[in-house]
Amino acid sequence: MRSDAGTPSLIPGPPARDDGTAAIAAAGGLHEYQLRLHAEYGPVVRFPLPGAGLAVSVADPVLLEATAKIDKRPEKLFEFLAPLQESGNLQTIPADEHGPWRRVMLSVLAGRPSHEAHFARFTALAAELAGRWEAHDGPVALQRDLSELSLRMICQYALGSGLESPDSAARVVAAFETVLTEYMGQAGDGAGDRAQEALAYLRATVDQVLTAHRERGDAAPAGRSDLIAALAEAGESPARIRDTVLMTMLAAHHTTGVAISWTLYLLARHPDAAERVAEELDRVLGDRSVPEYGDLRRLTYLDMVLRETMRLYPPGPYGAREATEDLVLGEYTVPAGTTIFYPFRAVHTNPEYWPDPQRFDPGRFAPEASAGRPRLAYIPFGIGPRSCEGAALATVEAQLVLAVLLKRFSFRMAPGQTVTPIERFVLWAAEDIHMTVAPRAST
Repeated sequence: MRSDAGTPSLIPGPPARDDGTAAIAAAGGLHEYQLRLHAEYGPVVRFPLPGAGLAVSVADPVLLEATAKIDKRPEKLFEFLAPLQESGNLQTIPADEHGPWRRVMLSVLAGRPSHEAHFARFTALAAELAGRWEAHDGPVALQRDLSELSLRMICQYALGSGLESPDSAARVVAAFETVLTEYMGQAGDGAGDRAQEALAYLRATVDQVLTAHRERGDAAPAGRSDLIAALAEAGESPARIRDTVLMTMLAAHHTTGVAISWTLYLLARHPDAAERVAEELDRVLGDRSVPEYGDLRRLTYLDMVLRETMRLYPPGPYGAREATEDLVLGEYTVPAGTTIFYPFRAVHTNPEYWPDPQRFDPGRFAPEASAGRPRLAYIPFGIGPRSCEGAALATVEAQLVLAVLLKRFSFRMAPGQTVTPIERFVLWAAEDIHMTVAPRAST
């Protein structure tokens, strides 16, 4: 965006002396930098965004409505993902390609029949983790273990079968971490041999499943993947199917795992809320140790706790779009081609819509409290046609895992740790979150 392009140059913001890298690093990451910018300059801020030139960040949910139909992401910001995909960058494919592809994805990922069909397997995987934690001596690392669990869940969902063991899940997680770390930090120099080997391993893992899927055909429909079948039926190429599966696994294993982790962290810090969740689980589940699919809609307070957690710690802390036409944002007009930045945490802590915004209060999501709030005041999965296709599935997974774990255990923070949110593709904890896990008695 040019500094002389009309009113954008009048939008308040820091001096654009460089590309912003130093200021972001000094703040401790882009998520913290955004909070500071909006606290200082207001709900609409211009700032230098590395890889995008000058961007306009919007933290007001009413003003965000003007951007809600944009179906374009800034290509430069998502270039780091391009080497992971051979069929075109799924994050930035043009709207005419993206629309049909998204509809296929939503037909599967957002569908209750598909969720319900996989629920028993998801439950078994969560119970298996709980069993390992119960047998474990010492604190557990929440984000490590829960990321592996959610990866196994999404593999079972997207590929039609789960990873064979926690060890194989850990290997896939490690491969993802290697690929992301090196591709995100390559600075144009190309990823090293280690990242190339990790990417080749991930592709080979998916290819094996796709081959088995084609060979089984209709002979074993129960073992087939709804997602792969839908993509194949829509005429997507094998490369596009593989890339879609990999991107689905990538997005789901990080985001769901960290959302569950931050929820357990906040409940450990707020024992009154934890006790209320436990009481609700005992009331709804009775003597059962795990929920059935129909129980989730009755776990209303647990759902409020999860939503409040994702308000304070949205798994993906920000997003971005590229304006495809001139936009009016309050008193400002920004031209087509401008990078519009979505600072989810700043939106979620805007004091005009969230009084005492840093306080953990699940009651904010009670129906009466939510009634007058703008619809874009809470956007943990993004907004518009580029929002997360897996939002409904992620919510079911998170509610299920939390129900299994909180019905069975009480959680306490391991002593001597400092939990610091950082950016690692998602909003991670710098040194993980370590908890002591103790069995709780059901009432």
